[in-house]
Amino acid sequence: MKRYAIIGFGCAGFHAAKSIRQLDAEGRITVFNDTGQPPFNPMLSTYYASNKLELDGVFPFGTLEEIQEQWSLDIHNNVQVDWVDATSKAITLQDGSKHSFDSILIATGARAIVPPSFRKGGGDYFLMRTLADAQRLRTKVEEGGIKRATVVGGSMVGIKVAELLHENGIETTIVDAASYLFPLAAYESVAKVIQQRLEKQGIKFLFGAQVSTITKEGVVLGDGNLLESDIVCLCIGTSANVELVANTKVVEDSPVKVNRGIVVDMHMQTTCPGIYAAGDCCEGINLQTGKTQIIGLWANAAAQGSCAGRNMAGKTTVYYGNILHNITHFMGMDFIGLGDPTLPGERHTFKKEGLIIEAVLEGDRINSINIFGNYKISGILKNHLTKLLIGGERKLSIAQQGLLANQGLSWEFIKLIGGEI
Repeated sequence: MKRYAIIGFGCAGFHAAKSIRQLDAEGRITVFNDTGQPPFNPMLSTYYASNKLELDGVFPFGTLEEIQEQWSLDIHNNVQVDWVDATSKAITLQDGSKHSFDSILIATGARAIVPPSFRKGGGDYFLMRTLADAQRLRTKVEEGGIKRATVVGGSMVGIKVAELLHENGIETTIVDAASYLFPLAAYESVAKVIQQRLEKQGIKFLFGAQVSTITKEGVVLGDGNLLESDIVCLCIGTSANVELVANTKVVEDSPVKVNRGIVVDMHMQTTCPGIYAAGDCCEGINLQTGKTQIIGLWANAAAQGSCAGRNMAGKTTVYYGNILHNITHFMGMDFIGLGDPTLPGERHTFKKEGLIIEAVLEGDRINSINIFGNYKISGILKNHLTKLLIGGERKLSIAQQGLLANQGLSWEFIKLIGGEI
């Protein structure tokens, strides 16, 4: 009987467990879950915090009891794994006990970034990553008495937090060191349009501004000015939880390669045989660059976890990778970014009332696309872009062309990105 360990039980961990069980009915799957809660979708945290989603809605796979029974898992809740001995495929728990397995999956996710300098001012701040973060912000807002808020980070999460605060009548300012919104996904031209529309609704922005620290009075900027705030929310990104294999205090020469995340191949295996990683803690293949990169998407974590689980169970499976892909709905608007907006090429723009599409093409190759105003076409365009990157034909199918035309795109623009009239 094979023995499998899954460390971390989010989206990637769940899908790995499911895939293993589907292939191995007898193997022992041991899950080390440090939260004691079912797999939680961080993308839904702002919806819960803003009372748009009930608590059970943030747990898409059901309760722990339901998951444990359905997939015959040995789940250890509120158990902390201290480190992984990759060479011997063993783990050490916080209580000092050691356990060996045939294969191990590290699916520890990521945590919200809080720069050390922010803490030095002694001010309070709110994060938006975990269920506890969402519950804490929800409670704070419900208590009332907040007049002014600062959201540090013009990110996808930052705009959702700003929306939550604005809907509760709180004067909200977004502060970012970048020069425009969504700098990792949006072109500046599209970001400026979004900014203008948000400003009309009352959101304020302060770009190109460094934050020095957070005090009880608010946010101290790099130039020494104070931005007075009753509440400060940090939404400046995440950091992969890689410590189990990168803890140099325990393992000086770890065989597991770590960059910003744990590096994996197309089988989701690390540089050490038998040790796998999936989800936001790992770097899979970016289809556009061919390099490894953290792509923190729920669907990506699911695919990586499933691939890892199948390989752990002995079924050789390849996951070729993914592209950068961001989609968000906020304050009556939709924004979708596909591909890497920093890649070079010629910019092509299509506009009609309520819709902007900008695409960067290098020759006949699509490098990136921004869509503002219509989420319905994002799936078609992402599938098309992904297909191109894994060697598929450039031509859009007749059905895809028809759907794009039905959503208002001109035939000229459809032809530009792979259609034929």
